Amino acid sequence: GVGAALAGNLTFMVGGVEQEFNAAKELLTCMGSNVVYCGEVGTGQAAKICNNMLLAISMIGTAEAMNLGIRL
Repeated sequence: GVGAALAGNLTFMVGGVEQEFNAAKELLTCMGSNVVYCGEVGTGQAAKICNNMLLAISMIGTAEAMNLGIRL
């Protein structure tokens, strides 16, 4: 989020030509502490989508547990 961006702690999951990734990595490390090469074009986006889905599932479980705890 914004706090991580301000602190330079973002994570970048990058797909594309590895030589181009290596050329851009120095710039990306100015904005984020974790820069991960994921493979060919589209794989970085796929990794981000999977990460977001996992976070959403975790938040749904947390909300359901809180709701159950309140009701009990």
